[in-house]
Amino acid sequence: MGEAEGGPDMVSFRELARRLVQDGIVETISHQRLSKISREDPDFPPVVKIGSSNAVDYRLAAPYFRNRITRPGWRTDIKGQPPSSAPER
Repeated sequence: MGEAEGGPDMVSFRELARRLVQDGIVETISHQRLSKISREDPDFPPVVKIGSSNAVDYRLAAPYFRNRITRPGWRTDIKGQPPSSAPER
């Protein structure tokens, strides 16, 4: 994806989380979750280290999160252990 006129809109993960929620792209997300996604998803926009912070171009991150398919996990704190797919013998 090319950069729009004026260059990239680099934001920290903390600012990215705030803007994604403010813009209605996600209901809620933390900067810690963003950090984990950036490490685990090879399709995550390029991360740039600025001092001790990680930054990403918001113009690349916003479409990434609009199109991201989430797969919520099983809430063991609420539901207990997930049912097994096959009975143990």
